[in-house]
Amino acid sequence: MALFVMKFGGSSVGDTERMKRVAKRIVEKKEEGHQCVVVVSAMGDTTDELIDKSKLLCEAPPAREMDMLLTTGEQISVALLSMAIHGLGHEAVSFTGWQAGFKTDDTHSKARILDIQPERVKRAIDNGRIVIVAGFQGMSDQGEITTLGRGGSDTTAVALAAAIEADVCEIYTDVDGIYSTDPRIVRCARKLKEISYDEMLELAHLGAAVLHPRAVEYAKHNNVCLVVRSSFNHNEGTVVKEDAVMEQGVVVSGIAYDKNVARISILGVVDQPGILATVFGALADAGIDVDIIVQSGVMDGEADFSFSTARDDHDRAIAVLEGLRATLPYREVTSEVDLVKVSIVGAGMVSHPGVAAKMFEVISGTGISIKMVSTSEIKVSCVIAYNKLQDVVTALHTAYGLDTLEQAYVGGPQDRR
Repeated sequence: MALFVMKFGGSSVGDTERMKRVAKRIVEKKEEGHQCVVVVSAMGDTTDELIDKSKLLCEAPPAREMDMLLTTGEQISVALLSMAIHGLGHEAVSFTGWQAGFKTDDTHSKARILDIQPERVKRAIDNGRIVIVAGFQGMSDQGEITTLGRGGSDTTAVALAAAIEADVCEIYTDVDGIYSTDPRIVRCARKLKEISYDEMLELAHLGAAVLHPRAVEYAKHNNVCLVVRSSFNHNEGTVVKEDAVMEQGVVVSGIAYDKNVARISILGVVDQPGILATVFGALADAGIDVDIIVQSGVMDGEADFSFSTARDDHDRAIAVLEGLRATLPYREVTSEVDLVKVSIVGAGMVSHPGVAAKMFEVISGTGISIKMVSTSEIKVSCVIAYNKLQDVVTALHTAYGLDTLEQAYVGGPQDRR
């Protein structure tokens, strides 16, 4: 007997038929003799629909009330899934995040988990029940309902697996594992048998949507064995663990992309100490994350520098820079928003020179210019124009020997093509 945490996303429980399929999958695991704790997201587009409704009533809804609203999506899912399992003849019990013991800070819409007190979950397991927990939510010490932000259900599942010392945390999604790149773009993408926490963390930070970075960080810190697999078939998934075995001859494990990118340039800034501290301090105070920073050489006592940030933060970043103009003279600010960051990731890059050079050569071969570059021991990122994204990803995938003869599996049976 093993203790499994099984997490199902919104697409897996998008309607009642998919809900029944998920219930059957959970019952199969239970009938094999295992204990099951299930974490569920809101059904399909429920969260987006609730957000749309809120905006019809209030242009800027209070964050507290949005958390009150959005947590209802997961509560609907857990109750319905519990009913579906009862319909198959097994006992199940549903819990909200706070009933399951999730204690968070009081930051609405992006709360952090401070503690988990899963005694109620453990008692239900010991009583032979299948436990269904609402993802994405918790409660602060002040008794306020909170949400964990983007990817919150992944984080809920991994954190709960650590708290109850589960043997495995399985993340079920619409792809049957972690691929060398987005299989929706490259259908001959390679499915990885296993990948290290560090590689997965880089891919997640760089745009791979299959796992959220916070969930991977939590898994690495608590040594939780993660398996990513499909809710639509029983194919073997991908294991995420500390020391993954690198496939022979594969230097680059994966290629990720992030379409939420803007580049902002400040031209003609007086070259004097403290300039960068002033600019990026002001951006940080405004809650704007900065990714890549590039500074040009100094000419006539002036310098230019550029940085990348999320496209969603573009307008706020420009406003911050305009606000600095009185105390930080500069010639002008320019920006671009139709950009994408493409990245290669692989633990094998450390001992293989020329990996970055090949990336630059491949991108150049597609007839596109590289606007910014960022590197670390196991990744290289390039910011390029958005219109050549598919060409660049496909060319890089082929150049690093990642193509396979098999077609990647995406979505339910009706979506396979």
